[in-house]
Amino acid sequence: MASERRTALLVDWGGVLTTNLFASFGEFCTEAGLAPDALVEAFRGNREFRDTLIAFEEGKIEEPVFEQRFGGLLGVDHAGLIDRLFARVGPDMAMLAAVRNARAAGIRTGLISNSWGTRRYDRAMLDELFDGVVISGEEGIRKPAPEMYLLGAQRAGADPRECVYVDDLPFNLPPAEELGMATVHHVDTTQTIAAVERLLDVALD
Repeated sequence: MASERRTALLVDWGGVLTTNLFASFGEFCTEAGLAPDALVEAFRGNREFRDTLIAFEEGKIEEPVFEQRFGGLLGVDHAGLIDRLFARVGPDMAMLAAVRNARAAGIRTGLISNSWGTRRYDRAMLDELFDGVVISGEEGIRKPAPEMYLLGAQRAGADPRECVYVDDLPFNLPPAEELGMATVHHVDTTQTIAAVERLLDVALD
């Protein structure tokens, strides 16, 4: 991370401004009679799973098609599959407040999110929190494509070198770093907020 003060905050949505996605996925798998890590292992090791998810995140297939394909690959009922996968995901109120407070303090803010269906975002909340929004299913590209981060900075009204970027997935961070962004790997809310406060030189509580 660079030491100079940054003036813009770009964040991921799922797993950063919400509770842990993979915990919810694990609960879903257990209830479906699968190993708790079945979905994670499928993402890592099954090309068909990965290709299906990528196509969905890039907006190349519609939600019903994704659910049918994904349910078939998992061997589970596909009806309402996305809602069931995300059933235990909720807002991280402290992280949401930190973004809100950053914007109120004059920090430019932006969202850079790989989407599981674009209709699932609270657009009024996005307008409240962010100066700019980049959602993969609306752009036809997804992280870690560098264009996602460039668009995020541009729409937030900031130079990439002025930005802090926060993501829960470590492999999404290097492209942001290569553009000159300071990065924070989100694991714990308290630690993330403290790291962002140091980089932005602003109190977020």
